[in-house]
Amino acid sequence: MTSGTTPPRLLDTQLLIWMAFAPEELPATLIPDLKDRQQRFFVSVVSLWEVAIKRSLNRPDFQFDTAALRQHLQREGFEELPIQAEHCLAVQNLPWHHRDPFDRLLIAQAQQERIQLLSCDQTLSEYGACVTLLKR
Repeated sequence: MTSGTTPPRLLDTQLLIWMAFAPEELPATLIPDLKDRQQRFFVSVVSLWEVAIKRSLNRPDFQFDTAALRQHLQREGFEELPIQAEHCLAVQNLPWHHRDPFDRLLIAQAQQERIQLLSCDQTLSEYGACVTLLKR
């Protein structure tokens, strides 16, 4: 999927939010890679959907514009990863380490597309090799 040695990566929703609106919260180990335009990063449509839903519910921690988030990620060179039927079907085979439907779909996408999902959420690391756990 990539010509370099670093595999393409998918950031979870929390990391995307920090990147766009609170970069000081990002794990220090991630920042150099985000600045390197040779690195290949994806934003899942799942994350945009999650932000839009939580904003529409007036969640206090989601008081920013989903379109602004998307525009920021596009400017930063992120590629959009659409939701495919295969991703949805793969969710049914995931163990129930995590109950969040958005995170479960992100895991399924990472597995199906053979890309690394980056997250600070310890629970996601239980899904194995497709998840890289970052420490803050």
